[in-house]
Amino acid sequence: MSDIALPRTADNSLLAGRGEGTRVQFDGIVKSFGRTQVLHGIDLDIAPGEFVSLLGPSGCGKTTLLRVLAGLENADSGAVLLGGKDVSGVPTNKRDLGMVFQSYSLFPHLRVVDNTAFGLRRRRVATAEARRRALDALALVGLQEHADKFPHQLSGGQQQRVALARALVTEPRVLLLDEPLSALDAKVRVQLRDEIRRLQLRLGITTVFVTHDQEEALSVSDRIAVMDAGRIDQIGTPEELYLRPATAHVAAFVGLSSIVHGIADGDSVRVWGVQLPLQTPATGDVDVMLRPENVRLVDTAEAVVTGSVEESMFLGSMRRTLVRTADGSTVRVQHAARIRPSYGDVVGLALDPEPVAVRQKGQSVG
Repeated sequence: MSDIALPRTADNSLLAGRGEGTRVQFDGIVKSFGRTQVLHGIDLDIAPGEFVSLLGPSGCGKTTLLRVLAGLENADSGAVLLGGKDVSGVPTNKRDLGMVFQSYSLFPHLRVVDNTAFGLRRRRVATAEARRRALDALALVGLQEHADKFPHQLSGGQQQRVALARALVTEPRVLLLDEPLSALDAKVRVQLRDEIRRLQLRLGITTVFVTHDQEEALSVSDRIAVMDAGRIDQIGTPEELYLRPATAHVAAFVGLSSIVHGIADGDSVRVWGVQLPLQTPATGDVDVMLRPENVRLVDTAEAVVTGSVEESMFLGSMRRTLVRTADGSTVRVQHAARIRPSYGDVVGLALDPEPVAVRQKGQSVG
């Protein structure tokens, strides 16, 4: 998909009508199913034209929050605002939203162009106009040449692009994406992910993207809201979440960390005799989260701790090696691919003096 020749603005009605996006606000959203409360007073303000991802493990409430925005679920309390207007009591079909789900949900008996135009026909747009706009939307996703095929004649990635075109053709105020890539194979998933981001930037449409995949969220988002147990732990840019996680849950969920023992004394923590700065103050016995890129393989004479290699994985441009230290800790080290340690090798580790996140010993990260 990355080499698709997208239409020029003057050639495409969707691009010609490019807007500045719509502000989306969640104000104290509370939602329960029976006796189980799944959203605990969610507050979130999404700027016009912003791409925000809701990131978290299964059951954290991210899809429920998206469904409240869509009007598919009613909040127990709180308000949803679009462009400053409370739409909490407005039905789904009156909110002017485009939605793409994990399931393509295409009509098997309709051709691609008719699937794409379905929302326009429901709005009583004339047949010729609906077809023209549907072809414009298909051109955006590089499928105009497949307009007269049926869904079963397309690959999974192509079918999901039709679903995306169908969501965009009505020129919605906000685009909602609920794990739309999880059913696709890895290469297609990356291609479509990047294409969604390029289209979103070109159209200027406010987008809310639900995913449990941190790589997806980090690669496409303006900001990410990390959710846990029905609350937002932290919202920030990908760089902020990765480099300055506000909680141990965020540090553990965003990026890869090794957990080792340390003794914190306020603004720093001692790990294997080395003092490291803390991202947030702590005292006493703590679990320290070490990023693999901040641990180095060194000669044993220069090491702060030694250990034996348990595995080493080749990842193309780099290698990630797992080392078990004498105290039983397992530490991941990210290093140049040309360095090829073998199972059982004794290696030394050094720590870069980068700020680290910690949690109290034994505390769960959710």
